[in-house]
Parts: sequence; structure tokens; C-alpha cells
Amino acid sequence: MSTAIDTEALQQSKHMRKLVSVAAGMAGLLFGLDIGVIAGALPFITDQLSLTSQMQEWIVSSMMFGAAIGSIITLWISSKLGRKKSILTAGLLFIIGCFGSSFAPNYEILLISRIILGFSIGVASYVAPLYLSEMSEKEHRGRLISMYQLMINFGIVIAFISDTLLAPTESWRLMLGIISIPAFLLIIAVAKLPDSPRWLASKGFTTEAQKVLNVLRGNKEKAHEELQDITDSLKVKQAGFSLFRANKNVRRVVFLGMFLQFMQQFTGQNIIMYYAPKIFSLAGFESHTDQMFATILDGMTFVIFTWISMQFIDKTGRKIALKIGFGIMALALIVLGWCLMQFEGGNTAQWISYTAVGMTILSIAGYAMSAAPVIWILCSEIQPLKSRDFGIACSTTTNWVSNMIIGATFLSLLEGIGSAQTFWLYGILNVIFIFCTIYIVPETKGVSLEKIESNLMEGKKLRDIGC
Repeated sequence: MSTAIDTEALQQSKHMRKLVSVAAGMAGLLFGLDIGVIAGALPFITDQLSLTSQMQEWIVSSMMFGAAIGSIITLWISSKLGRKKSILTAGLLFIIGCFGSSFAPNYEILLISRIILGFSIGVASYVAPLYLSEMSEKEHRGRLISMYQLMINFGIVIAFISDTLLAPTESWRLMLGIISIPAFLLIIAVAKLPDSPRWLASKGFTTEAQKVLNVLRGNKEKAHEELQDITDSLKVKQAGFSLFRANKNVRRVVFLGMFLQFMQQFTGQNIIMYYAPKIFSLAGFESHTDQMFATILDGMTFVIFTWISMQFIDKTGRKIALKIGFGIMALALIVLGWCLMQFEGGNTAQWISYTAVGMTILSIAGYAMSAAPVIWILCSEIQPLKSRDFGIACSTTTNWVSNMIIGATFLSLLEGIGSAQTFWLYGILNVIFIFCTIYIVPETKGVSLEKIESNLMEGKKLRDIGC
């Protein structure tokens, strides 16, 4: 009888973990769809609404502006309402933003709608990795959070394919509206899920937290031990900003999370996603269809290498992936800059065009196997429980502010210092990030969230808090 009960509990646990990963992954899908769709739609929006280069930059970066605001406000939403209701809110706002963008009669309404979309993505990008980290076991935490990044990349590819299919009719309104469909599916999926046991425990709902852990772990003894660890970490009297202000160790790790997100964005990879057709036009691909097919190759690379990363991230670790990835991106961007310099100098040889495409693919591969998933994993792991909402709000806001900066300055950099120099700049930054990883970033593979917190509070160096 007990064996049957144990087997049933394990099956229920497996089913719940799958549902959690799928639902959080759907939040990532929305993120990716919004990143990818603007690349194909922007040229047609520009023609129909007569946008200047600065207006184009703001159409792209307005989403990041909204996301930065969303990630700040989610500090309150996630803490007060919980992870589940926060994700539901993100889905609803995404639908509103999609319809607003699709039916926008002018530049101003489109800009406002993009800000609403960004707000929803800011909420989702904050809560989804946090929800996954708090629901998963330490042995599988990296893989599950990587699933979120995989779904972002999958969303980018779907958006690129959709844009390519709709490009002959220049249907940019349909491009922007059709991506609302997954948001409805997200709301349906999340409605069936429980809230995070760590959030429940932090609000005094200990019995409910125990029930959720029992289902998630499929083992009552293991669930009880985990709840005890969570309860111990909640004994710290201060929380949020007050804990940040009072405790230098919390300040150290909050600033680390912010710096990690700065590194991720200033690898320069998101500008390839936002402005892929523009980059390929610089590389000699004049047809919009050719530009979009090359863009799809980038998106497919993103998905494939993120999936590969998922298979190893909990075995090989976080730091080695970052060091290799930053190295690959540095090399690829420097060579890409050289290719673009050849075109600026009048050398239009076809092999240079293909080399430029190859370098964007190589650069995306390096990003997909390293900074894209690993930074989100680390930021969800390193923050203490009592200041986790505040710490992740700071790091996520930094991500979106940095994202907004690169989106709002790329075309200006091309016009100001040249295309080759722009990509060389990002290549040099990736070299710097290798050394930052070696001397600052901790290895958190296979370490419980509570152990990481304990090491931090003991005053260990940041690179050693995962030991």
C-alpha cells in the first residue's frame, strides 16, 4: 500500500513540475515573441508611419522602457500578490499591449502600446525565473530556468518566421497582433498552479507551503526538511530595502546581480535580434526576404544552442559556460566588424557577406550557451530569501535599462562611429567580461539556495558563495 502511495505521489510531483516549467516557459515565450516581432515589422512601420531613425530607436526601446518600469513595480506586486498572480497580470497586460500595437493609428499610440507590452514583459521576466527557482530542486534548478530562456528563443524564432511569411503583404499590424495568442494560453496554464512555497512561507502560510512542497517533491520527509531550511532563513527580522540598507552582504549581492545583468545586455546580442535586417543590409543583403531568412537562421541558432546548454548547465557549471561564451562572442563580433569595414570600403565580395552572417550565427551561439540563460539562473539563485524580491527587482530593472540603452543607441552609433567600430566596441566589452567572470562571479551548481545565502551572510567573497 505504501509503495502504491509513494508511486502516486511521485507521479503527481512529476506532473506538477512539468506544468510549472511549461507555464513559466510560456512567460518566456511572450518575451521572445515581443523581441523578435519588431525586427520584421519595423521596416514596414517605418514606411507607413514615416519614422525617422530616432523614432525607430524609440519604437524598439520603448518596450524596454516599459519593462524597466514593470520590473520595479513588480517588486511590490510579487511580494504582495505572489508569483502566480503576478504572471497572470503579465499575461493580461501583454494581450492589451498587442491589440493596442496592432490597431495603433499613429506613432504615439504605437509607442504607448509598446510601453504597455514592455511593462508586461518586465513583470514576466522578473517573476518567471524567480518562480522557477523557488519551485525547483537544487539538482535541476539550472535546467529549469534555462527552459525559460529556451522559450524566449523559441518565441524569437516563431516571430521571425511569422514576420517572414507576412512580409510579402507588409502586414505589420497582423505581425504585432497575432503574438497575443500565447498570452491566452499562459493565463489558462498558470491558473492551475499553486504559488511558490517560499512566498507562502514568507507570508505566514506555512501549512499551504508544506502542502505545495509535498506535491512538488513527492516525499514528505524531504519536503519537511526543505520547509525547515526556508523557515530558518526567514528568521532574519529585516527584509527588502531595509535589509539591503542594513546589511553590507546583501548590498554586495544586489550589486552583483545588477552587474551580471549589465554584462548580459552589453554583450551586444540583443541588438542583433532587434536590428537583424538592418545588420544584414549592411552586410550586402538587399532583399528584405533574404534579410529575414538570415534572421531566422540566427533565431534557430539561439534555440539549438540554448537547448544544448540546458543539457550541461547543471553538470559543467555556470562559470565555465560564461567564460567560453564571452570568448566566442568577442571573436565573432570583432570579425563581423571587419566584414562590415570591407563593405564600407567598397569590397562587396559575396564570401564576405556569408562570413558576416556566419559571425552573427557564431555570436548568437556563444550567447545562447552562456550569458542568455546563465545570468538569469545566477540572479535567481544568489539573492537571500528575505531580500529576494528587492534584489531581483534591482537586477531585472538593470537588465531592461541596459537593454533600452543599447536599443536606443545602436542606429546612432552606426551613424556616429561606423558599423565596424560599433561591433568592435561590443567585442572588447566581451573580453572584459571574461575577466569579470573569473574574479567576481560565483559557481552555484548543485548548491541549495539556503546554503548560498548562508555563505553570503558569513562574509565570503562573492566568487566563493557557491562553495
